[in-house]
Amino acid sequence: MLKKIVLAVAMLLMAGNAVAAEKTYVVATNPNWPPMEFLTPDKQFTGYEVDLVNAIGKEMGFNVEWKNVQWDGLFAGLDTGRFDVVAGSVTITEERKKSMEFSDPFYQCKQAVILNKDNDAKSPEDLKGKTLGAQVSTTGHFAIQAMDGVTDKSYDSLPLAVEAAYSGRIDGVVCDEPTAASFVLMNETYAGKLKIAFIIEDAEVEEYGIVFKKGNTELRDIFNEGLKRVREKGIEAELMQKWFGEAR
Repeated sequence: MLKKIVLAVAMLLMAGNAVAAEKTYVVATNPNWPPMEFLTPDKQFTGYEVDLVNAIGKEMGFNVEWKNVQWDGLFAGLDTGRFDVVAGSVTITEERKKSMEFSDPFYQCKQAVILNKDNDAKSPEDLKGKTLGAQVSTTGHFAIQAMDGVTDKSYDSLPLAVEAAYSGRIDGVVCDEPTAASFVLMNETYAGKLKIAFIIEDAEVEEYGIVFKKGNTELRDIFNEGLKRVREKGIEAELMQKWFGEAR
C-alpha cells in the first residue's frame, strides 16, 4: 500500500511539474503587415511571422498568446512588461539594438514604393516635389525622410497610408517589399489603381528580428534555439513556401 501511495504522489508531482513547465509568453504584434502578420475575417492572427513564432513555441514547449497593439505602443509596452515579445516585421537596426534585444534574423527585404499606375517614376530622384506616406517610425518612413526633395507624411497604420494614396491625398507609399505586394498585387481594389513602381535598390537589405526587452537575453536565447530547430527540421522552408511560394 505504501509503495502505491508513494508512486501516486510521484506521479502527481510529475504532472504538476509538466503543467508548470508549460509557460505562456505574450507576443504583441501590429497585424497590418500581410503576409507577415494580419487578421483573418474572424479576427484570428495569421501570417508568416505568426506561423514562425507559433512553430518556435511548439518546438520549445511553450504557449503563445497573441496581442493586437498599435505600432507606436509596441516597444513601450515591451519595456514596461505589458508583454514578453514583439513580433511585427521589426527591422534590426543599430539604433534599435541600443534599447532592445533581437533574435537572430529570420527574413530579408527592401523598401518598395507604391504609386498610382499612371505615375512612371522609376527612382527616388523622379519623386522630387511629391508627398509619400508611411506608417510612423517604420523603416519605410525613414526611407522617405532620406529622399531629397520628397515630403514625408506619417500615418498611425500602413492601411491608412495606402488608402490615402488610393484616394489621391498623397502621391504614394513606402513600405516593406512583401507587404507592398500583398496590399497592391493581391488586392483587387488597389491593384486596379496602384502599383509597385520600384524597389529602393541602393538602400541596405533589411533583416527582420523578433524583439525582447533590453537585457532579457535568456528569453532571446530560447527563441534563437527554437528558430534553429525550426530551420533544421525544414519547418521554416515549409512556411516560406506556404506564404511566399518559395523557400529563401
